[in-house]
Amino acid sequence: MRNNEKTKLSIIEVTTDLLKEYNGDTKRITSRLIAERAGIGLGSINYFFGSKESLITECIQRIINGILTGFTPEITDTERKDGLTDRARLISWACQTFDFLFENQAIANISIISDMQHYTADSNSVYTQKGFAFALKGNQNESTKKLLVFILVSALQTAFLAKSTAKELLGYDLYCKLERDLFIHDTITLLFDGMDRKGDKTNEM
Repeated sequence: MRNNEKTKLSIIEVTTDLLKEYNGDTKRITSRLIAERAGIGLGSINYFFGSKESLITECIQRIINGILTGFTPEITDTERKDGLTDRARLISWACQTFDFLFENQAIANISIISDMQHYTADSNSVYTQKGFAFALKGNQNESTKKLLVFILVSALQTAFLAKSTAKELLGYDLYCKLERDLFIHDTITLLFDGMDRKGDKTNEM
Protein backbone atom coordinates (compact mmCIF):
# COMPACT_ATOMS: atom_id res chain seq x y z
CA MET A 1 0.00 0.00 0.00
CA ARG A 2 1.37 3.40 -0.98
CA ASN A 3 2.03 6.06 1.66
CA ASN A 4 -0.85 8.26 0.51
CA GLU A 5 -3.26 5.34 0.74
CA LYS A 6 -1.98 4.45 4.21
CA THR A 7 -2.38 8.04 5.38
CA LYS A 8 -5.90 8.30 3.98
CA LEU A 9 -6.92 5.01 5.60
CA SER A 10 -5.39 6.11 8.90
CA ILE A 11 -7.42 9.34 8.82
CA ILE A 12 -10.62 7.38 8.14
CA GLU A 13 -9.93 4.91 10.95
CA VAL A 14 -9.15 7.68 13.47
CA THR A 15 -12.23 9.68 12.49
CA THR A 16 -14.44 6.60 12.68
CA ASP A 17 -13.14 5.87 16.18
CA LEU A 18 -13.81 9.48 17.20
CA LEU A 19 -17.37 9.32 15.86
CA LYS A 20 -18.03 6.29 18.02
CA GLU A 21 -16.20 7.81 21.01
CA TYR A 22 -18.22 11.03 20.87
CA ASN A 23 -21.48 9.34 19.79
CA GLY A 24 -21.58 11.21 16.50
CA ASP A 25 -21.20 14.69 18.01
CA THR A 26 -19.29 16.21 15.10
CA LYS A 27 -18.93 19.59 16.82
CA ARG A 28 -16.53 18.00 19.31
CA ILE A 29 -14.55 16.29 16.53
CA THR A 30 -12.37 19.07 15.17
CA SER A 31 -9.94 18.83 12.30
CA ARG A 32 -7.13 19.53 14.77
CA LEU A 33 -8.19 16.61 16.97
CA ILE A 34 -8.32 14.27 13.97
CA ALA A 35 -4.88 15.41 12.83
CA GLU A 36 -3.39 14.96 16.29
CA ARG A 37 -4.82 11.46 16.69
CA ALA A 38 -3.71 10.43 13.20
CA GLY A 39 -0.26 12.01 13.55
CA ILE A 40 -0.62 14.10 10.39
CA GLY A 41 -0.50 17.74 9.40
CA LEU A 42 -3.74 19.71 9.65
CA GLY A 43 -3.78 20.35 5.89
CA SER A 44 -3.84 16.63 5.10
CA ILE A 45 -7.56 16.40 5.84
CA ASN A 46 -8.47 18.93 3.15
CA TYR A 47 -5.86 17.45 0.81
CA PHE A 48 -7.35 13.95 0.93
CA PHE A 49 -11.05 14.67 1.55
CA GLY A 50 -11.73 18.31 0.64
CA SER A 51 -13.20 19.11 4.06
CA LYS A 52 -13.84 17.68 7.51
CA GLU A 53 -17.52 17.35 6.59
CA SER A 54 -16.72 15.19 3.55
CA LEU A 55 -14.42 13.03 5.66
CA ILE A 56 -17.10 12.52 8.32
CA THR A 57 -19.72 11.66 5.69
CA GLU A 58 -17.44 8.98 4.23
CA CYS A 59 -16.74 7.55 7.68
CA ILE A 60 -20.43 7.41 8.55
CA GLN A 61 -21.15 5.63 5.29
CA ARG A 62 -18.53 3.03 6.17
CA ILE A 63 -19.99 2.57 9.66
CA ILE A 64 -23.51 2.00 8.33
CA ASN A 65 -22.30 -0.27 5.54
CA GLY A 66 -20.52 -2.34 8.15
CA ILE A 67 -23.72 -2.69 10.15
CA LEU A 68 -25.77 -3.67 7.10
CA THR A 69 -23.32 -6.31 5.93
CA GLY A 70 -23.58 -7.83 9.37
CA PHE A 71 -27.05 -9.18 8.59
CA THR A 72 -27.36 -8.86 4.82
CA PRO A 73 -26.18 -11.97 2.96
CA GLU A 74 -23.61 -11.83 0.23
CA ILE A 75 -24.96 -12.15 -3.30
CA THR A 76 -23.62 -15.71 -3.53
CA ASP A 77 -25.54 -16.64 -0.37
CA THR A 78 -29.03 -15.50 -1.39
CA GLU A 79 -30.25 -19.04 -2.10
CA ARG A 80 -29.53 -20.29 1.42
CA LYS A 81 -32.67 -21.54 3.17
CA ASP A 82 -33.43 -19.87 6.49
CA GLY A 83 -37.01 -20.97 7.06
CA LEU A 84 -38.39 -17.42 6.83
CA THR A 85 -40.94 -15.96 4.47
CA ASP A 86 -39.93 -12.87 2.52
CA ARG A 87 -42.15 -10.77 4.77
CA ALA A 88 -40.69 -12.16 8.01
CA ARG A 89 -37.12 -11.84 6.70
CA LEU A 90 -37.62 -8.23 5.62
CA ILE A 91 -39.26 -7.36 8.96
CA SER A 92 -36.28 -8.84 10.80
CA TRP A 93 -33.70 -6.93 8.75
CA ALA A 94 -35.68 -3.68 8.89
CA CYS A 95 -36.04 -3.94 12.69
CA GLN A 96 -32.26 -4.37 13.02
CA THR A 97 -31.66 -1.35 10.80
CA PHE A 98 -34.18 0.81 12.70
CA ASP A 99 -32.62 -0.23 16.02
CA PHE A 100 -29.22 0.87 14.71
CA LEU A 101 -30.61 4.29 13.79
CA PHE A 102 -32.00 4.81 17.28
CA GLU A 103 -28.85 3.49 18.98
CA ASN A 104 -26.70 5.88 16.90
CA GLN A 105 -28.99 8.88 16.46
CA ALA A 106 -26.38 11.55 15.77
CA ILE A 107 -24.65 9.44 13.12
CA ALA A 108 -27.99 8.41 11.58
CA ASN A 109 -29.15 12.03 11.36
CA ILE A 110 -26.03 13.03 9.46
CA SER A 111 -26.31 10.06 7.10
CA ILE A 112 -29.99 10.51 6.27
CA ILE A 113 -29.83 14.28 5.81
CA SER A 114 -26.66 13.97 3.72
CA ASP A 115 -28.35 11.42 1.46
CA MET A 116 -31.42 13.59 1.03
CA GLN A 117 -29.24 16.52 0.00
CA HIS A 118 -27.07 14.43 -2.35
CA TYR A 119 -29.02 11.30 -3.33
CA THR A 120 -26.62 9.22 -5.40
CA ALA A 121 -26.31 5.60 -6.51
CA ASP A 122 -23.63 4.92 -3.86
CA SER A 123 -25.42 6.61 -0.94
CA ASN A 124 -26.31 4.77 2.27
CA SER A 125 -29.98 4.95 1.32
CA VAL A 126 -29.47 3.09 -1.95
CA TYR A 127 -27.07 0.63 -0.31
CA THR A 128 -29.75 -0.12 2.29
CA GLN A 129 -32.34 -0.63 -0.43
CA LYS A 130 -30.07 -3.11 -2.19
CA GLY A 131 -29.48 -4.94 1.08
CA PHE A 132 -33.20 -5.20 1.78
CA ALA A 133 -33.82 -6.47 -1.76
CA PHE A 134 -31.84 -9.62 -0.87
CA ALA A 135 -34.58 -10.43 1.64
CA LEU A 136 -37.05 -10.85 -1.22
CA LYS A 137 -36.42 -14.32 -2.59
CA GLY A 138 -39.90 -14.89 -4.02
CA ASN A 139 -41.18 -14.44 -7.55
CA GLN A 140 -41.51 -10.66 -7.49
CA ASN A 141 -40.17 -8.91 -10.56
CA GLU A 142 -37.20 -6.60 -10.16
CA SER A 143 -39.17 -3.38 -10.61
CA THR A 144 -41.60 -4.41 -7.86
CA LYS A 145 -38.73 -5.27 -5.51
CA LYS A 146 -37.01 -1.96 -6.16
CA LEU A 147 -40.20 0.01 -5.56
CA LEU A 148 -41.01 -1.89 -2.35
CA VAL A 149 -37.58 -1.40 -0.77
CA PHE A 150 -37.41 2.23 -1.91
CA ILE A 151 -40.72 2.97 -0.18
CA LEU A 152 -39.66 1.03 2.92
CA VAL A 153 -36.31 2.80 3.34
CA SER A 154 -37.93 6.18 2.68
CA ALA A 155 -40.58 5.44 5.32
CA LEU A 156 -37.97 4.40 7.88
CA GLN A 157 -35.87 7.50 7.26
CA THR A 158 -38.82 9.90 7.41
CA ALA A 159 -40.20 8.27 10.55
CA PHE A 160 -36.78 8.44 12.18
CA LEU A 161 -36.41 12.14 11.42
CA ALA A 162 -39.95 12.69 12.81
CA LYS A 163 -39.33 10.48 15.85
CA SER A 164 -40.12 13.22 18.39
CA THR A 165 -43.62 13.70 16.96
CA ALA A 166 -44.20 10.17 15.63
CA LYS A 167 -46.64 9.30 18.42
CA GLU A 168 -48.79 12.26 17.50
CA LEU A 169 -48.39 11.89 13.73
CA LEU A 170 -48.36 8.11 13.31
CA GLY A 171 -49.57 6.65 16.56
CA TYR A 172 -46.27 4.91 17.38
CA ASP A 173 -43.81 5.84 20.12
CA LEU A 174 -40.63 5.11 18.18
CA TYR A 175 -38.45 5.48 21.27
CA CYS A 176 -40.12 2.29 22.53
CA LYS A 177 -38.62 -0.89 21.01
CA LEU A 178 -41.97 -2.74 20.98
CA GLU A 179 -43.78 0.08 19.19
CA ARG A 180 -40.85 0.57 16.83
CA ASP A 181 -41.07 -3.08 15.82
CA LEU A 182 -44.84 -2.77 15.44
CA PHE A 183 -44.35 0.21 13.12
CA ILE A 184 -41.99 -1.91 10.97
CA HIS A 185 -44.40 -4.85 10.98
CA ASP A 186 -47.40 -2.71 10.01
CA THR A 187 -45.50 -0.83 7.30
CA ILE A 188 -44.15 -3.96 5.64
CA THR A 189 -47.54 -5.70 5.91
CA LEU A 190 -49.15 -2.78 4.06
CA LEU A 191 -46.45 -2.90 1.40
CA PHE A 192 -46.83 -6.64 0.88
CA ASP A 193 -50.64 -6.39 0.76
CA GLY A 194 -50.31 -3.71 -1.90
CA MET A 195 -47.80 -5.82 -3.82
CA ASP A 196 -50.15 -8.83 -3.71
CA ARG A 197 -53.03 -6.74 -5.07
CA LYS A 198 -50.80 -5.44 -7.84
CA GLY A 199 -49.89 -9.03 -8.72
CA ASP A 200 -53.55 -10.07 -8.79
CA LYS A 201 -54.45 -7.22 -11.16
CA THR A 202 -51.53 -8.11 -13.43
CA ASN A 203 -52.69 -11.73 -13.60
CA GLU A 204 -56.21 -10.63 -14.52
CA MET A 205 -55.01 -8.59 -17.49
